[in-house]
Formats: sequence, C-alpha cells, structure tokens
Amino acid sequence: MFRHFNNIETAFKHVKLFTFVIIAACMVICSFTVYESYRMVTKAQDRIYLLANGKALEAFSAERGDNIPVEARDHIRMFHHYFFSLDPDDKVIEDNIGKALYLADATARKQYEDLKEGNFYSSIISGNISQKISVDSISIDFQQYPYRFRYYGQQQIIRPTALVNRSLLTEGYLRNVSRSDNNPHGFLIERWRIIENRDINLQKR
Repeated sequence: MFRHFNNIETAFKHVKLFTFVIIAACMVICSFTVYESYRMVTKAQDRIYLLANGKALEAFSAERGDNIPVEARDHIRMFHHYFFSLDPDDKVIEDNIGKALYLADATARKQYEDLKEGNFYSSIISGNISQKISVDSISIDFQQYPYRFRYYGQQQIIRPTALVNRSLLTEGYLRNVSRSDNNPHGFLIERWRIIENRDINLQKR
C-alpha cells in the first residue's frame, strides 16, 4: 500500500515538473514571438515607398544626424544652382532666384538686389545670355556650429558670340531651421558672400 502511495507521489512530481517545463517553454516562445513581432513592425515602419514616374521606389528612414553631411552639401549645391542658373527669360530668373532666396538669409537677397540695381538681369535678357553653373567641390566644417562652408564651382556664360568660363568661390554658414516645401533640407545659409568670380577662358562661337 505504501509503495502504491509512493508511486502516486512520484507520478505527481513528474506531472508537476512536466507542467512547469511546458509553462516555461510557452513563456519563452510567447516572449520570442512578441519580440520578433515588435522588431518586424519597427523595421516595416522604417521602410517607405515613393512613387516616381509611375514606379514604386523603396526608401528607408534614418536619423537626421546620419544625413547631415549629405543634406548640407545638397542644400548648398541647390542654392548656388538656383542663384546662378539663368536664361534670357524674366520668368525663369524670377522663379530660380525665388527658390534660392528661401534657402538663404538677407545676405543673398542683398546680393540679388545689388545685381538687379546694376542691370545685371536686364543685360541677361537683352543680350540673350544663358548662365550655367557646375560644382567642383564643397567643404564644410562640422566641428563648429553654425557650419562654415566654402563652395568651389565654375560658371559657363553662353553669349551669342562667345562662351566664357568663370571660376566661382563663395563662403557662408549653415544653421538648422524647420523643414518645409520651400526648404526641404532644413538649413539656412547665413553671411553668404562671393570671394572670387573671375574669367578662366573665353571661346569664340
């Protein structure tokens, strides 16, 4: 009889141990499932799709700090592109300068007004002149804030009778501002000035 009780007690201990093992295994599996689900949802939220020309392009979100050098250089490049890309069309000039002035402070507007007062834009239109710009390099000091930069580029001035190539060197500072449709990078150029703008060569057409 005592042996019978011992068998029952041993069996109960085995069942109890087996139950604990099952419960522990279930908790481990549930925890792993919840963790993996959270990780996959988080990863999915970092992934977005952009529609361009009827095609869905996959993109990934990132922290602003990861992209500051890239965005800063593109901001500077786009400002100079809009400010110096001109055609003999007052609407084109107005649109480009308008876009450029959203990316910089009053120092850029002062430069624009000085050029306008000097009949620079009128001569572009009356002389059927086009002006293009290409960037050579952009250096930015990210060790100090606002970020100091220098822009090295070349201008090509297309006249009816000649092609003129000019070197361009400018400098200024970048500070952070809110992003908007007019300023997608969230930077503003301050204390901008032209250091050098001289002819490199001239070719007859």
